[in-house]
Amino acid sequence: MDLGLTGKVALVAAASKGLGRAVAEELAAEGASLVLCARGEEVLRATCAAISAATGVPVLGIAADVANPADVARVVQAATERFGRVDILVTNAGGPPAGTFDTLGAEQWDAATRLLLSSVVELTRAVLPSMKERGWGRILNVTSISVKQPVANLMLSNSLRAAVTGMARTLATEVAPFGVTVNNILPGYTRTERVVGLAEATAAKEGISADAATARWEAEIPMRRLGEPREFAALAAFLCSERASYITGTSVPVDGGWIRSLL
Repeated sequence: MDLGLTGKVALVAAASKGLGRAVAEELAAEGASLVLCARGEEVLRATCAAISAATGVPVLGIAADVANPADVARVVQAATERFGRVDILVTNAGGPPAGTFDTLGAEQWDAATRLLLSSVVELTRAVLPSMKERGWGRILNVTSISVKQPVANLMLSNSLRAAVTGMARTLATEVAPFGVTVNNILPGYTRTERVVGLAEATAAKEGISADAATARWEAEIPMRRLGEPREFAALAAFLCSERASYITGTSVPVDGGWIRSLL
């Protein structure tokens, strides 16, 4: 299937590893040029080199923290200077600390808001006007299964990713007449460093091993295993593609059947 991504320019946040890297690799394999940002410059540089060598597409890497509005502006400016535009935006960020309401203070709430919600708003604000002007654009937000079924001990993620969902659904209606789609993709328990960290946090809280925590999650998943980043990335690439031109305002889980709701 030709996804119509050859020659498109995609900006993928938090793309040096995990789900962000998997999405970047999939988009590059479909012929899209890439602008990747992440906080760790060394790992980001290695990721850019590996993707460019494997696919032959141009890849621009910029070390940046999406929780900082000045960094967001710098990334989009660099993308525009190099490629002239951004056709596809994939918002993504590392997860905030685990914790319950009583264990989280004002500083943690503020930091998580900047990381999970404000970063999406600022990235979208920076690229949307030119998408509307050209009559084509794809905005895809990486959120979480927690927006449909909250995950215990993830108060910050449950709350703020739900806020992103509300913003994205409202925006989708506003920009649909301009040929711009806005969707959310919801990763379940996927084999990434983030999930390893959550397993360790759960283990420390409950006095069990990290393997036992992971096994408990796998038992809750109908497929009885964690997802792989490439499985997530396949849907992400489709939602960013020309083929998905009539899909907007959706929140699609990639979770092995973990969510039990009908919709």
